[in-house]
Amino acid sequence: MSELPTYILDREFDAPREMVWKTWTDPKLLARWYGPNVETVIHELDVRVGGVWRNEMRMSQGSGYQISKYTEVSPPEKLVMLMSNTDAEWNIAANPMMPDWPRILLTTVTFEEADGKTKMRLTWAPHEATEAELTCFEGAIAGLDSGWGSGMELLAELLKELQG
Repeated sequence: MSELPTYILDREFDAPREMVWKTWTDPKLLARWYGPNVETVIHELDVRVGGVWRNEMRMSQGSGYQISKYTEVSPPEKLVMLMSNTDAEWNIAANPMMPDWPRILLTTVTFEEADGKTKMRLTWAPHEATEAELTCFEGAIAGLDSGWGSGMELLAELLKELQG
């Protein structure tokens, strides 16, 4: 494959950019919208280059774990991280429900302010992936709006609440 399969989510929020940024960088706010329909526990959120985000999503059938390592942080414009599923000890591991899911996803989130609103773009692409991981991700792209979209709805509600 010459081009990496990439998921792109564009969303506009009726909120200032600094507020939208804060929902991605404040652990109390992030836990309220990330991982819809599960209990999200932020074990660590160190938003700086070289910092990590350790995230647990508690579900009825057990917990799923993720770690993200920040490679670029440009407040309030851009976050770039390498996101992976992990085991309970934070070691990168295969996704238990999709063994060929990419071990590492390059995640880029940009925030652009326009007329008091914020245009957010999230891109997700396999990083250093095998052919099987690329194929799995490409096949899943069409369904990714469901999970990310639900999270964005929760985020929009949170932003309304924060603005009173």
